Amino acid sequence: MTTPGLTEGSGHARYTYRLRVSPTARSALSAEWARCRWIWNECVSRSKKAHRDGGKCGPARLDKMLTEARAGTPWLAEGSSVPQQQLIRDFGRSRAKALKDIKDRLPQQQRAGMPKHKKKREADPTLNYTRRGFRLQGGRLHLAGGITLTVVWSRDLPSDPSSVRVYRDGLGHWYASFVVPANVQPVPATGAVIGVDWGVRETATTTSDSHDLPHAEHGRRAKARLTRYDRMMARRKPKKGQPGSKGYREAKRLRAKTYQKIARRRQDAARKWAKRVVTDHDVIAVEDFRPRFLAKSTMARKAADAAIGATRKALLEMGRKHGRDVRLVHPAHTTMDCASCGARTKHALPLSERTYTCSACGAVSPRDKNSARVMLVRAGLNPAGVEGVRPSRAPLPKAA
Repeated sequence: MTTPGLTEGSGHARYTYRLRVSPTARSALSAEWARCRWIWNECVSRSKKAHRDGGKCGPARLDKMLTEARAGTPWLAEGSSVPQQQLIRDFGRSRAKALKDIKDRLPQQQRAGMPKHKKKREADPTLNYTRRGFRLQGGRLHLAGGITLTVVWSRDLPSDPSSVRVYRDGLGHWYASFVVPANVQPVPATGAVIGVDWGVRETATTTSDSHDLPHAEHGRRAKARLTRYDRMMARRKPKKGQPGSKGYREAKRLRAKTYQKIARRRQDAARKWAKRVVTDHDVIAVEDFRPRFLAKSTMARKAADAAIGATRKALLEMGRKHGRDVRLVHPAHTTMDCASCGARTKHALPLSERTYTCSACGAVSPRDKNSARVMLVRAGLNPAGVEGVRPSRAPLPKAA
């Protein structure tokens, strides 16, 4: 399985492959993760202690801690220093982001949160290796510490990777995620533009009827199976402090496997739709929609099944990959503005009202289609702006 996707840096992309792990390699990876998990928990403890005492716990102090710990603990020194040092870097970035969110006074639900302890039976192994900690030879992945893994090469890497992340998911499957330079793959120009509005009834409504993305309802279709596994787990739920039975673990595994299939189907549908939209249009005006607030509404289940966030991410990644101009549009009042004359209704339309009727010019159109055209107007892609004048042609910033 290969899942290419752009990283946070605009110049890199990730390519993920399935791994075939032997029992010897599995034991070595588990031992390596045990060491890294101990280092992470030690960083969390020292960071909390420094915060209580009013001191500092920067990367330099943590590096010194790791050096002293490896010198005095043979068990820790048996592992490679590459993933251990990288773990300290990851901890520093997580802590710095949490402190920045607090300094910026972001709402509690939007903060990243301070790093927490990783529990042995809850945290899945994740090991990061920089270029000096791994090599590819003979189709196999050789990690520092003498660990050799077989990669299922579903496709070739476009270039030499700069780092790799080896991790295990909740089903016990191992993967290798390589970071490579992202090369733009241009597609022929079409001269067409499109506006995209996100919704729950239809995941994406566009200004082109042939490019609308209907709600696939992958989660609803698998509801019967998930309910069955939930009942199996409820019947076999162990008492507090007791390990789960074989039947309980099997039901839990089947439930997790079903959720994984649902997620992959959503991702596959999103990527195929995004590829078609990007191939057929030069400029794409996308609603910069944050679906987090829907989790607290009555539409939470249906909104989660629509996977708006994953679809939006796939569209932005595909646009960047093929060098298209993707413009993010602020979502405020997009359902209240008229795409024809720019007039704004006095009150927000209820969700039950699916037809937009402008009281100023009398234009009538489906609510979501009108919002999709408003995206074009606000992005400067329509000859007449919302105020009835020609908008500025200055290009908007591309999606980050």
